[in-house]
Amino acid sequence: MAWIDLANPTRFLRLVDRALPWLTALAVFAFAFALNGAAEAPADYQQGATVKIMFIHVPAAWLGMFCWGMMTVSALGTLVFRHPLADVAAKTAAPLGAAFTFVCLVTGALWGRPMWGTYWVWDARLTSVLVMFVMYLGLLALWRTVEDPARAGRAAAILTLVGALNLPIIKFSVDWWNTLHQPASVVRLDGPTIHPSILIPLLAMTLAFTLLFVALHLAAMRNEVLRRRVRTLRLLQAQAARGA
Repeated sequence: MAWIDLANPTRFLRLVDRALPWLTALAVFAFAFALNGAAEAPADYQQGATVKIMFIHVPAAWLGMFCWGMMTVSALGTLVFRHPLADVAAKTAAPLGAAFTFVCLVTGALWGRPMWGTYWVWDARLTSVLVMFVMYLGLLALWRTVEDPARAGRAAAILTLVGALNLPIIKFSVDWWNTLHQPASVVRLDGPTIHPSILIPLLAMTLAFTLLFVALHLAAMRNEVLRRRVRTLRLLQAQAARGA
């Protein structure tokens, strides 16, 4: 099947029905492996067991940014290519991205309290992530405010492209400004600086979170396609009733 075939919602629904059970099983297996690795990971010599918050905080932060990046691609699909599933992908990714970003902020605050002596500081990394969360909420409000899915999709696509400017700020804020947040320790040109006993379960947990997101996102897209079909049928019935 060519990727262009997925522009057909019916083919997309068939693919989702086949893929979801496998994705769910893979996510469960990945979480089992990752949770076991996180439980057996050693405590840090400075942070103690508190360091294990990273097994939730880091994947949540990654997925919060990944969701917005994926929505940016969907926004281009809506505005430029008029792909019929592009705004469906963006609309269903927004609440998931908001949830992951919220988890990132909460776990970051819980991690920061014993390390920094405070739950929150207005440094560049934390503030830019908070801005992303607020923009997620703005997108959710926009989708609920505009009743017509096509108009809502175009307006949300524009807001998404504007918000994409914040992604490099989040990523490179620790390099551009002096912040309390630690610099990158996994994705580095000279290799990760984390010991394998922590790095391996961290990567496994990130994979597990990603599989969970993909499964939830595909299920949400399927529900949204079906919801729009029901809405179209109701509109046709209403028009037929008025015509009669």
